[in-house]
Amino acid sequence: MYDLAAMGAWLEFAVRWLHVITAIAWIGSSFYFIALDLGLHRDRNLSSGADGEEWQVHGGGFYHIQKYLVAPDRMPGDLVWFKWESYATWLSGFALLFLVYYLGAEFYLIDPAVMDLATWQAIGLSLASLAFGWLAYNTLCRVFVNANQTLLMVALFGVLVLMSVFYTSVFSGRAAMLHLGAFTATIMSANVFFIIMPNQRIVVADLQEGRIPDAKYGKIAKQRSTHNNYLTLPVVFLMLSNHYPLAFATEHNWAIASLVFLMGVTIRHFFNTMHARKGYAHWTWAATAILFLLIMWLSTAPMFRTSDPEEASGAALRFAEAEGFEQVHDIVLGRCSMCHTAEPVFGNLLWPPKGLRLDSPGTIAASARAVYLQAGLSHAMPPANLTSMPDEERALIVDWYESALN
Repeated sequence: MYDLAAMGAWLEFAVRWLHVITAIAWIGSSFYFIALDLGLHRDRNLSSGADGEEWQVHGGGFYHIQKYLVAPDRMPGDLVWFKWESYATWLSGFALLFLVYYLGAEFYLIDPAVMDLATWQAIGLSLASLAFGWLAYNTLCRVFVNANQTLLMVALFGVLVLMSVFYTSVFSGRAAMLHLGAFTATIMSANVFFIIMPNQRIVVADLQEGRIPDAKYGKIAKQRSTHNNYLTLPVVFLMLSNHYPLAFATEHNWAIASLVFLMGVTIRHFFNTMHARKGYAHWTWAATAILFLLIMWLSTAPMFRTSDPEEASGAALRFAEAEGFEQVHDIVLGRCSMCHTAEPVFGNLLWPPKGLRLDSPGTIAASARAVYLQAGLSHAMPPANLTSMPDEERALIVDWYESALN
């Protein structure tokens, strides 16, 4: 049993590491090519017939880059395609979704307080929603193909808001945020697989067979690449959110997820405007800060404390002596200590999650802030509320923690 559990933990770690590596490669190449395209000098009459050019310096050398709207007169034989970064990111991400959320559905995917689903039902909804995401997005692109692209992005944002509400209505808060990220990442990777790469293959095939390619294929591919560029940062936020219960386990998590997409737009607009040499849209940082403050407020996070009480000397003693500690002590022992102890007795756990022990007055008082954030202020713990902690007990944790600060 130990060997299987340890192997499973290392397999999850390895897949997570692979996912991060491939995501870095994909995001890096995506950001680079968007910045390159926006920064090209198109006011020069190039003898090669290229649409634009740019000189760059990196790693001790100089690079002379030219972009052709269709292709040069002679098709190079060693054409480099950028596709596997996208495919590997999605495949490793789906593998991680399977290992963590499908195999661990009872812990991470299903929350009976949200919707009491069977495991097969939850997994079915997950798979169907990912497929729906691509179909809905691709349909919108076809409907608004000749419309203002801003209108298309507004329509897409509407879909993302509706999916935020849907996911938070059927899954645990942690899974809802993660699935919204997977929903968006599936759209991005499908753009590469179903649109960008096939369009580029059509152009290459036309050139190789002596036909003049239609420039519309490159235009469509660029449109989808631009969409991917604006969706990237929200996906990164949503993938990281499962480490922060104030993002995923609070009442307004659907609104938080929706606002994250707006922050992605404001941040990318600044950099895209700068790379296009159209100045510095500093207002975007003010807009981003306002959106982030709104997210903090929606999460009911304690924003304006001047110091961390846990870091102050005698903090653990203060919490241990605070009014209501005896009740909180009993609550934590009854709801949390079966996992957070030296030898967990729940499921197949071999050690306390994140090494956190909550099995004595001293360890509970020393971890007061974690208990407050994870089980009091948010519903992150217990996972999927497996020990059925009622709201009244969460309120007692909040009252105890806040009384220790006064």
